[in-house]
Amino acid sequence: QVQLVESGGGSVQAGGSLRLSCAASGSIFGFNTMGWYRQALGNQRELVATISSNGITNYADSVKGRFTISRDNAKNTVYLEMNSLKPEDTAVYYCRLSWLVRNTYWGQGTQVTVSS
Repeated sequence: QVQLVESGGGSVQAGGSLRLSCAASGSIFGFNTMGWYRQALGNQRELVATISSNGITNYADSVKGRFTISRDNAKNTVYLEMNSLKPEDTAVYYCRLSWLVRNTYWGQGTQVTVSS
């Protein structure tokens, strides 16, 4: 069974930085994609950034230039470095791991709150 454990959320003022981490454990296919999604109150869950096991990244336009996704394949861990945070970045951030279409796993979510 695959488990994802997130850490690093919290509260910060606008312009500040936070770093999220997500460690995966269990039986994981070697070629996979890890990513971060977020869901603000009253909104649908949306993509923030993804990274494949061979390092290909994808970002939402709203975070390009401010957020950086990276991963450590040996540790099955993905990171999200968030800089120049804005109040509109406030949301619950979820880690996602997927491979071969049908295999998708989510973390429990971590709250990020950015005050103006």
